[in-house]
Amino acid sequence: MSRLVSTALAVGGLTGGFATARGTRNRPLGGAVLAAAGTGAFLVWRKDAGTGRAIVLTLAYLAAFGGSHPLAKNVGPWTAVNTVSTGVGLASLLLGGRRRK
Repeated sequence: MSRLVSTALAVGGLTGGFATARGTRNRPLGGAVLAAAGTGAFLVWRKDAGTGRAIVLTLAYLAAFGGSHPLAKNVGPWTAVNTVSTGVGLASLLLGGRRRK
């Protein structure tokens, strides 16, 4: 169940951060949403998958945020955000679960 929680936090952080920044015209507020959700996802990933995987997934989250900006110039902003969110969501589902013992 926590794998779904971390995935929802990551996908929600990317899409929610963008929607907040765009809807309010307040980029720092969107960044706060992005940071809060990313922090929550990191904490769940660390608990479930270990620190190493949590760091990798958080770097993917940050790279997705950064990569969505140039991608948006080619495909449009919402398509870019949805594309990178899907990628992070899949990575979270694959790598963010409980460690095998």
